[in-house]
Amino acid sequence: MVNVKGIWTKKTLLSLLLGQFLSLLITATGFSSSELARKGINAPTSQSFLNYVLLALVYGGFMIYRRKPLKAKWYYYVLLGIVDVEANFLVVKAYQYTSLTSVMLLDCWTIPCVLLFTWFFLKTKYIPRKLVAVAICIAGLVLVIFSDVHAADRSSGSNPLKGDILVVAGATLYAVTNVSEEFFVKSADRVELMAFLGLFGAVVSACQISILERNELKSIHWSAGATLPFVGFALAMFLFYSFVPVLLKMSGATMLNLALLTSDMWAVVIRIFAYHEKVDWMYYVAFAAVAVGLLVYSGGDKVNQNRADVADEDTTQSKRFDEEAGLDHPAQKDASENFKTEDSMQNFASTSITEVNKETEWKKSSL
Repeated sequence: MVNVKGIWTKKTLLSLLLGQFLSLLITATGFSSSELARKGINAPTSQSFLNYVLLALVYGGFMIYRRKPLKAKWYYYVLLGIVDVEANFLVVKAYQYTSLTSVMLLDCWTIPCVLLFTWFFLKTKYIPRKLVAVAICIAGLVLVIFSDVHAADRSSGSNPLKGDILVVAGATLYAVTNVSEEFFVKSADRVELMAFLGLFGAVVSACQISILERNELKSIHWSAGATLPFVGFALAMFLFYSFVPVLLKMSGATMLNLALLTSDMWAVVIRIFAYHEKVDWMYYVAFAAVAVGLLVYSGGDKVNQNRADVADEDTTQSKRFDEEAGLDHPAQKDASENFKTEDSMQNFASTSITEVNKETEWKKSSL
């Protein structure tokens, strides 16, 4: 049963609002990628390159200004940068072969991967209620899938199977980056993470562009219709990367990916109001299911925190009791040890006197 008081906490509400803001940013990147794909522009690494450059410049400037020592090894950030670049490459590449809806739906493969990785590497414990919440969210997406199957205007893409495989591979790498970022945010520093992710991401992207996308960039006619989606994608990704560590530190990688499930729902809202398209009623049911799942997952955090506070209070009281009993006070420890020493000497002296008396009585009896 969901604890209502545990749901409506300031931290939970802030997590939900921030999650939906990130979901809207992901929706914006999806529309930008889909627009570029419709124009025949196939440069997925180039789309992410500007984002990494912005991260390196902005957060790198903060690092230089602060002049603090690194809290994590730099080569860990190199590996993270490589994985993140390839994850973005695979998912953006998938838009060339399959539909926007398929990409957003299959991208939810990140969730079970995050659950597994956080449980195995970060030792995160998931109570049954949170697993039920994950199932509710995924069930909402299943409704969207059924709705899309029956949609007459659904665009399946040129090679849906290849696109789906790319999305699943990219989603797995996204899970690796999300869990790694959660670890670095909680053990290192957010500014340091963003600065080095941007730096090494830009270097890896530049190398990959020079090998795979050099000819593609030369063939692009850089009109306003091609430039605006590129810039819009980069700005949305920059804001997304900037706020993701905040949510990771507050609620973890699983909550992040559950919140991003609503990106498909926001895409539907944009289609309704911007393009005046009609959608199936299942979309509304699916959105409600995902919202309920997020609330169920978030619920009880206050209860768990209270339990942790009670445990800390019990530990403090126990320590205070020990101090009052003299177990932690040096002077009282010395007094206790002196008392034990004096008691032992008295026992020894008493035993010695008893032995002398026994010996004297034995001599008298012998005489």
